[in-house]
Amino acid sequence: MSYKFYKYQGTGNDFVMIDNRNETFPVGQKYIEHLCHRRFGIGADGLILLQNDPNYDFRMVYFNADGREGSMCGNGGRCTVRFAEDLGIFKNETKFIAVDGEHTAQANTEVISLKMGEVHSLGRHDEYDFMNTGSPHYVAYVSDIESFDVYSAGKKIRYSEEWVKRGGTNVNFVEVIDEETIYVRTYERGVEDETYSCGTGVTASALSANLRLGMKSPIKVITKGGNLQVSFDENFQNIHLIGPAVRVFEGTLV
Repeated sequence: MSYKFYKYQGTGNDFVMIDNRNETFPVGQKYIEHLCHRRFGIGADGLILLQNDPNYDFRMVYFNADGREGSMCGNGGRCTVRFAEDLGIFKNETKFIAVDGEHTAQANTEVISLKMGEVHSLGRHDEYDFMNTGSPHYVAYVSDIESFDVYSAGKKIRYSEEWVKRGGTNVNFVEVIDEETIYVRTYERGVEDETYSCGTGVTASALSANLRLGMKSPIKVITKGGNLQVSFDENFQNIHLIGPAVRVFEGTLV
């Protein structure tokens, strides 16, 4: 069989999207890893299946670029919302289910505002903050982030004995730009490299900036792939990740 695919990106975090409401897509780690490969496949940070769910507008199933099913992906969630809108599944507002539970989102022509899940495993340390915003995130602060070696520093932390025995973590490096803006670069677990943007990492970094520096909502976030905003209420309730999500191209898998 042949399958139609769509390529979407959210601030440079790119995904292969499959409309799998008929549940015929051949899920397999090696196949998905091949499709995400940037030399031998389509090329993407991950692959997302949009599937039916009897209680929601749709179900989002996310796979990392290594072909393994992953934890929640914030930019992937925003791209899935745009994909569902393009497919005519909803207009303006939607409610869907992902691996970390229920999400709601609002869509307009410019941005997708995705309500994130609750924050778990929040830990404050002298050198870093840690929290799970749908995926686990280590957040550290640096200066001169443009020249910082994110790949080497992120890989060292991600594969350190402490984090390997805890199942691994994504690693975010943050520079404060002004009283309402941070710049975030992320080494992503599952991609095993720096990505242009990471939605759950941006969310964790913004919440860390609130805890550590007292920055107020909404917090503006610069990434290599573009600009996002994170808004939230007191005690990290009603967290929203806000930014663009765009269809890039479509094609057929044969």
